[in-house]
Amino acid sequence: MTTALTYATRSARLDLPFLFAAQAQKEATVNEALARIDALLAPAVEGEASSPPIAPAPGECWIVGAQPQDSWEEREGSIAFFSAGAWMFAMPQAGWQVFDKSSGTTLRWMDGWHALTLPAAPAGGAVIDGEARAAIVALVDSLRAAGLGT
Repeated sequence: MTTALTYATRSARLDLPFLFAAQAQKEATVNEALARIDALLAPAVEGEASSPPIAPAPGECWIVGAQPQDSWEEREGSIAFFSAGAWMFAMPQAGWQVFDKSSGTTLRWMDGWHALTLPAAPAGGAVIDGEARAAIVALVDSLRAAGLGT
């Protein structure tokens, strides 16, 4: 006979609510879990803001900025997503990535949201190597086009 597993009330990584036997209103639990999966499975944020937008669209996601206000208070750094007329939040864990639509870059969470900062194109120097400079510029442009830096 197998041993029955005992679950906490929510999942460890995405904070998804679990269903339990004889639970009332299971649809609310399932719908919350689906909303969280919808926002966090392949996250893309509008940008960063410290207060919620006036009329957010369903599914809209934001990174909560410094000194959050209104319904975002005490949620700095989290991902805020709008679902069923309310804001829901997910506190990121090390390695989470989001695509920032406002800057066109990928941000990664590691004790805060960070974007890869690309090096500047080469300029100056005692010896100028046109081929090396062209290769470096092409590499930086490719990384930028892939959304990997600013």
